[in-house]
Amino acid sequence: MSTGDKQLELIEKDKNYLWHALYKDSGKQSPMIAASGEGSWFYDTEGHRYFDGVSGLWCLNLGHGRREIVEAAAEQMMKLSYSPLTLSHEPAIELSAKISELLGGGIYKTFFSNSGSEANETAFKIARQYHAQNGNPGKYKFISRYRAYHGSTLGALSATAQANRRFHYDPPAPGFLHVEPPYRYRSMFGDTADADMKAADMLEQTIIWEGAGTIAAVIMEPFISGGGVIIPTDGYLQRVAEICKKYDVLLIMDEVVSGYGRTGKMFGFMHSEGVQPDIITMAKGLTSGYLPLGATSVKEEIYDKFKGTGPNQSFRHVSTYGGHPASCAVARKNIEIIERENIVSRVDHYGQQILGRLHQLISHPNVGEVRGVGFLYGIELVEDKATKTPVSEAVMGQVIAACKQKGVIIGRNGETVPGFSNVLIIAPPLSSEEDDLVFLIRTIKEAIYSL
Repeated sequence: MSTGDKQLELIEKDKNYLWHALYKDSGKQSPMIAASGEGSWFYDTEGHRYFDGVSGLWCLNLGHGRREIVEAAAEQMMKLSYSPLTLSHEPAIELSAKISELLGGGIYKTFFSNSGSEANETAFKIARQYHAQNGNPGKYKFISRYRAYHGSTLGALSATAQANRRFHYDPPAPGFLHVEPPYRYRSMFGDTADADMKAADMLEQTIIWEGAGTIAAVIMEPFISGGGVIIPTDGYLQRVAEICKKYDVLLIMDEVVSGYGRTGKMFGFMHSEGVQPDIITMAKGLTSGYLPLGATSVKEEIYDKFKGTGPNQSFRHVSTYGGHPASCAVARKNIEIIERENIVSRVDHYGQQILGRLHQLISHPNVGEVRGVGFLYGIELVEDKATKTPVSEAVMGQVIAACKQKGVIIGRNGETVPGFSNVLIIAPPLSSEEDDLVFLIRTIKEAIYSL
């Protein structure tokens, strides 16, 4: 079969059998078919080469083709193909110990799952049971922020405060509340220096109005990612942590996107001095996307409430593939490479010196705000700076298409808030070469200035 015939056959099978994520099927065109990858680049089946400016789905932190990672998976599968964590195995033991070391702040116990959504579902169950076994069975509610994304399973989707993600899937699970995000650019308190602190005060007021005895936890990303790369002002996270401690509310930090170097720290919460979350969830960069793995890490004093042989005192939760030996081996090798190659400090440096050049776009009449930290950037496009009216779908599509035409894939906050899917998202692999990052920035600038 010729290459052309094979391509046509793949397209036909794709149309007939494959249901794509977040895909609007017009019946006219199939999505790009990826064929191979090397470093921060990949090829489609037609031979076109693209720089991956969003790391797949924020996860391909070390890029394609890391032989060490592949070999770690193969070696583990030959040694022990599978074992459930109702028992134990060396890769999970060593990985959990390493995660605790990386998190700092004492001992953390880790429960493994398969994804960020599952990691957050696990956190919700742990929080509710912890409070019940700590003498506070009425603490069952969770507070998250508008614009935030925490997953697609029912509980995680209920915490997700993005209307487009939930349309046709509501009603949500009971017990989930939403508050104002630290989003100065569009804050209900105005674009002022204290807007984010007022948002934190609103969180406290919600706890008071709902009754502190009913609130189990606050869940948040240190930096809202898929909702538009929203970066809080300094001091916001410390204030939230103080509020949680004051009312005996657990702080769940969703590090699914921001963990493992994405922001120029090993974990995003580490940008806020003195903050040590009670529960931390992670996935994506934990394995750099080479195999699925999610993790929920809790402080030892929380885990201690699950000890004992009393009726229903144990954590009655299981994941068949959570903590798969090969996935844990991949994660261990991934972390080893991150540390050996000083990826975190590299991201901090290039994030400021190269990706930081995106801030120059603020002079463009259609750029309302540029927000970023490390290798995580958002560019909010507006019709004009005075009204802050979001640009149209057509304009967003034009910029993304212009980048693709030049060989760069970037993202956007699509399917989030009705009428506000106007933020371009840039999150390249953390191992990207300097020349590639320069090319990425140049291409984005050219695409925006072509408007």
